[in-house]
Order: sequence, then C-alpha cells, then structure tokens
Amino acid sequence: KIKFVYKNFPLTDIHPQALKAAEAAECAFEQNKFWEMHDKMYINQSELSVTALKGYAKEIGLRSTQFDQCLDSDKYAARIQADYNDGVQAGIPGTPTFFINGQGLVGAQPIEAFKAAIDKILKGE
Repeated sequence: KIKFVYKNFPLTDIHPQALKAAEAAECAFEQNKFWEMHDKMYINQSELSVTALKGYAKEIGLRSTQFDQCLDSDKYAARIQADYNDGVQAGIPGTPTFFINGQGLVGAQPIEAFKAAIDKILKGE
C-alpha cells in the first residue's frame, strides 16, 4: 500500500564525515546490508572515519574488498549530492524529514504520527 524511498541528506556543515557515511551506506546496499550499516553508523555517530566505516563493514559481514573499493572510489558521491540538492530544493530543514504523499513530517516522530498520516491517505482524506 505504500512505497518507501530513502534519500541521502548529509549535513556536512554539522557532521564533516556525513558524506562518506552516506557513501558507506550505499556501498553496503550493494551487498544487501544497507539497514545494518545504517544502524551501525547511527549507534556510532561520533566515529565515522573511513577506517571506522570499513571496520563496521567487517563487523556486519560485508565482503571487505568489494566494500573498501566502493567506498574508496566515491562511486556514489554524485548521487548523494543529487539527493542533497533535491532536498534543498524541497525545503528540507534538516534530518530526519519525511514526506508522505507530499506532506512533510519533520523530526523524530513516534510511530503513531506515521500511522495517522498513512491511514488518513489510505482513507482518502
């Protein structure tokens, strides 16, 4: 009934390592471990150096050579920048920000807020 789309919005002025962290998540996606890497980085927000990111990749069971080559190549940097530019154009004030059928939901919200917004749409309201 719904489609979930994740877009990158690295706030590099606040988090200097955010761009590389976003790249790490995309590289993990190649091995079907996006959410595992996402969660690992979230838990370890204070340490997102390239060395740490490569260590997290090993910890969650990624193939190290493939991950390291992907991360070192900046393979996803242009796509992440495009996501960021789209977010700026959409007026996103920060993260997290969600859009549910064009309606913004800003900040960390309880599950009830999402359920109410989705239920309202599904009911045609």
